[in-house]
Amino acid sequence: MRAQDETDIVACIPSLRRYARGLTADRDRADDLVQDTLERSWSHFSMWQKRGEIRAWMFGIMHNAFVDRLRSQRSRPEDGAGDALPELPERATQADRLEVRDLDRLLQRLPNEQREVLLLVGVEEFSYQEVASTLGVPVGTVMSRLSRARERLRAEMEGREMVSKIQRVK
Repeated sequence: MRAQDETDIVACIPSLRRYARGLTADRDRADDLVQDTLERSWSHFSMWQKRGEIRAWMFGIMHNAFVDRLRSQRSRPEDGAGDALPELPERATQADRLEVRDLDRLLQRLPNEQREVLLLVGVEEFSYQEVASTLGVPVGTVMSRLSRARERLRAEMEGREMVSKIQRVK
């Protein structure tokens, strides 16, 4: 592996951490996912065919690792009853940090397929083609998932605002 390739992989770490945090909503699980991604990329680097950006390849590895974890969790009995999200998130009125927490909770309520696309396009600024390549789906599927994710997030946020207004009236 060339020094430039190592530098390119290391440069992806902040974006990988951000994406992993968005997928898992848990700092420790996100760090584990990033570490697994880095281990897989280092050990399978010879498999990377320098046809595209290394960044998209790394996100593809993370996506596959995330899906693998989800599948393995489904086969195991659930160990935490306290992990369930509330039906409606509470409206934060104190600071931006609370609003970000609420947004994170709303993101976690999206189906994984929609959340992945929304994070890659909206946060990581991937093109539709890059997202399609990373996730291994057609561009039309990316566009459809993104549209549904945005609409569902908008509806959830509007619902939250309505609940907040009703509570203030009471």
